[in-house]
This record gives sequence, C-alpha cells and structure tokens, in this order.
Amino acid sequence: MSPAEPRQPEAGPSLKGDQTEPWKLHHMDSKLLVGFLCMAAGLLGLFWLGYEVLEGDTFALDKAILRTLRTAHDDAMPIGPHWLLQSLTDITALGGFTVLTLLTSLVVGFLLASRKPGTALFVALAIASGAVLSTILKDLFVRQRPEIVPHLVQVSSTSFPSSHAMNSAMVYLTLAALLARSQEETRVRLYLISAAIALTAIVGISRVYLGVHWPSDVLAGWTFGAIWAASCSFAAKALQRLRRMEPPGTA
Repeated sequence: MSPAEPRQPEAGPSLKGDQTEPWKLHHMDSKLLVGFLCMAAGLLGLFWLGYEVLEGDTFALDKAILRTLRTAHDDAMPIGPHWLLQSLTDITALGGFTVLTLLTSLVVGFLLASRKPGTALFVALAIASGAVLSTILKDLFVRQRPEIVPHLVQVSSTSFPSSHAMNSAMVYLTLAALLARSQEETRVRLYLISAAIALTAIVGISRVYLGVHWPSDVLAGWTFGAIWAASCSFAAKALQRLRRMEPPGTA
C-alpha cells in the first residue's frame, strides 16, 4: 500500500474577483467624485465671476495682463516678434465658428460612414447645444469688450464668456474624449486628451494676446467648456452602457 499522499486543499471561491471588483468600484467612484468636485468648484467660481460681471466691475488683474502684453511705447503693438502676432492670428481661427463647424461636420460624416449613427447624432447634438449655450450666456451677461488696448482682429459680439475659448473646449475635448475611448494604450489616450487641452489653451491665450477678450472671459470660457465636455463624456458612457449608443471600438 502506497503511502498516503498529502491531502490537497479543496478548491474554494477565488478571492481575486472579490479583491479586484471592489477596487474597480472604488476607482470608478473616486473618478466620479473628483469629477463632481471639479465641476462644483468651477460652477462656484463662475457664479462669483458672473456676479462681478453683472455688477459692472472690471478686475484690475484683467487690465494689468492686457497692458503687459503690449509694448510700453505703443498700445497697438503687442510684445514679441512679428511672426508671433501672425501665428496667434492664425491660431485664433481654430476656435472660430467656421473651423469648429467644419471639423464637427467632418467628424459626424466619418461616424456615419463608419456606421455609428448613434454616436454621430450624439456628437452633433452635444456640439450644437453647447454653441447655443455659449450664445445664451453672452446675451445674459452682456459684458463689453476691453477697450484699454486696440483690438488686433475684428469682433462684434459681447465679451463674457469667450466663445472661442468655450467652443474650442467643448469641441476639442469632447471629440478627444470619444476618440480616446477607442484606444487601448494609455499613452495614446493621454496624448489625445493632452493635445486637445493644449489646443484649447492656446486658442484662449490668443484671444487675450489679440486684445479682444479680458483674461477672465477666457477663464470662464474654458471652465464652461470643460464642464460641458465632461458632462458629455459621462453621458456618452451612460448611453453606451444602456446600449443606446454604439460601444467604443478600435480606431
């Protein structure tokens, strides 16, 4: 009779799932809480800034920044080399109605060609409704454009919030978030979001450099636009989970 082999422990329920799943839930909850906190903080700042605008106050910091960006001997001459003025004049068009509408139309067309009508409709409605919101906010606050320095490009609408800053944030961040969800590599997703943020930032900076917006107009535009883009990202994820919109696929 062979010696008894050591008894192997009975297979029990794996703890891996029990350990991993709570971590995933905690990670998801943390992201939602942080996102909500950032949105709440942004809204609080916008309420305060909006109150100041409605009261007719102009921030001293706004004036100081605009004057710092012009040469001491000539308010019509911005600081920096000549090519910088030309470059920022070109860049500011990336946040304009024509470029953003063209870009959105091309993306919607691409999604339709890719047989993703739900995503195409979502993108079109998200961008269009955000543009309407930007117009409503301008009509609500009716803040005048800065006049302490000459404008270096032509403008006609009111100043607060900057529609270039807000609309570029909505379009570039929303599109980058949707595109990033189709990528598996973290570095690719990080690149897409970072590129969208950088593009949004330089468009807003160009508006201040050209003297057509107060810096606080641009800050408000970025905040409104980022909140809108984040809300659209959460909405897209919810619709995809409910299968009301196509799930993210590979690019």
